[in-house]
Order: sequence, then C-alpha cells, then structure tokens
Amino acid sequence: MGIAALMAAAAPASPPPPAIEEQTLDVPGFADFLAVDGDGVWATNKGRVERWSRKGRLAAVPMAGPCGAMAVAAGSLWVADCKDATVVRIDLATAKVAARIPTGIANPKGETNVVFGAGSIWVPSDDAGGIARIDPKTNRVVGTVRVDPGTHYLAFGLGALWAVSSAGRTLQQIDPATDKVVRRIALGAQPGFLVAGEGAVWVQEQGDGTVARIDPRSGTVTGRVKVGADLKYGDIDAGGGRIWLRTTADQTMVVIDPASLKIVARLGKPAGSGALRYVGQGAGTGLWTSAHDVHTLSWWRLGTPPR
Repeated sequence: MGIAALMAAAAPASPPPPAIEEQTLDVPGFADFLAVDGDGVWATNKGRVERWSRKGRLAAVPMAGPCGAMAVAAGSLWVADCKDATVVRIDLATAKVAARIPTGIANPKGETNVVFGAGSIWVPSDDAGGIARIDPKTNRVVGTVRVDPGTHYLAFGLGALWAVSSAGRTLQQIDPATDKVVRRIALGAQPGFLVAGEGAVWVQEQGDGTVARIDPRSGTVTGRVKVGADLKYGDIDAGGGRIWLRTTADQTMVVIDPASLKIVARLGKPAGSGALRYVGQGAGTGLWTSAHDVHTLSWWRLGTPPR
C-alpha cells in the first residue's frame, strides 16, 4: 500500500451531515411561514394558506393577508391576517375558516408569531405594547398583556410566554397565570424570532448576526453563537438535541449544538429568506424549510447522529 493510501486510510471519516435535503417541492407564489400538521405542513402564501405533504398540495384556504408564524392547536390552524388585523381559525379536518377574531396586529408588515400555550392562543396585537390572549373555547379575546413597545415576536415553553421587543431590545418573560411581565432581559441589536426548547430560550439577534442563549430560571444570557454578519431574515426552531436556524446568506440553514454552542453544520445553498420547522414524530423525523424567493418547500431527512 502506498503512502497516499495509508494516509487516506488513517484519516478520520467526515461526520455525516445532521440533515439531508431529500425532496424539494415547487410552490408557486410566496411560500413563507410554516406550521407542522401531522405528516404535512401549512405555509403562508399570497392571499392564502396552503397545506402541503411530500406528495403535493392538499388544501388551500383564501385569506386577505396571512402573515407570520402560525400555531396548530385545538384541532385548528391559527394564523394572523395582517390586512384584516385578525386571527383566523381554520379547522384542520375541513380546511375551512371556523372563526375570524378581531385582535389587532402589532406588526402589519408580517414579521410576527401566533403561539399556543397554557390553554390559550397569543398574538402581538398592539405596537404600543400589547399581546392579545384568545380562549379557543369561545374564540374571544379574554385578556391583554401589557408589554414593551414594538413587541412582535413570541414563543411559549419552559413554563412561560416569552416575548421579544426588537425596538426595546428586550426579552420579556410573562407568567401565563397572571398575564404579567415578571422579568426583562437585555438583548443585542435587532432581536427577532425565538424558540423555547433544548433547556433554554434562543433568540436571533439579527443585527449582530448572533443567536443568544438565555437560562429560563435566572434570566441570564449564558452564551452567544456568531453565525454571520447578520441574520436578516430567517427563522429558528429546536428539537432532536439541536437548534435549527434558517439563514439567508451563505447557506440555507445552520445547525447549533445547544450545550457547546458550536455550529455543527452549514447546510444547503443560499436560497433567500424563508422559514423552518422541526418534525419529531409522525411520518418521520426531519425538517421543513421554505424559500419564497425561489418558490419552494424542502423536506430534510435527519442524518445519522454523530457518535
């Protein structure tokens, strides 16, 4: 055996990618924000929301201006309508509108979240500083949380509602038992989308190109991951022992180890902005990503975990 062959044999094998782009679907229009529904996914689009599976489009529901990240709860899809300033409830079984709930929308440009937790639906409803709480049993607003101006981004998990004010550069911890802010945490430049999972709260600091990790018990920023020059504009999710970050520049997605804060992988080709959602059960474990600039949805199968 020659020297080159010996060196090749001795070289460690490259670790397998944590996710592999297995299928890409052409989606006309502007497929953007995503919500997992069993073995399918809902996507906002121009004038509609659509349910897709790996076999193709399953349903389309007309709306004036669907916007922002959606929630699946109580047998329904909950999605903000930025043109009508409402939250629209869509029955998952029939793909029909079940209710339109006037709430106001804090950011009518569309970068926002609807989330579910503590038996309620939550939506940023007032740019001056308000989050509407909806009871899914009555389809009515039953409370308003007073928050910092410019609060547009929400996540629910780890026992609390978490809200980001990009204008105020704060993460606010809200007790769902009292509808009160119980803690404020200072953030970096232009904070945006966030997720509560894998033992922490994770916030995109879009202006700094970083992801901040916050301890939910102490409210301390325990570390940051530098991803790029900026993070305008993407998405974030958690699951399977990883943080999944939809990026815009350089690649489609970045994978972060939550314990070491190391970037495990940079995956895919640059495809413009879009969203991302982790799937941990059902038809398989993987991820959906959208890329509205190239009009696609992609399914990523999770690779073999590293040893």
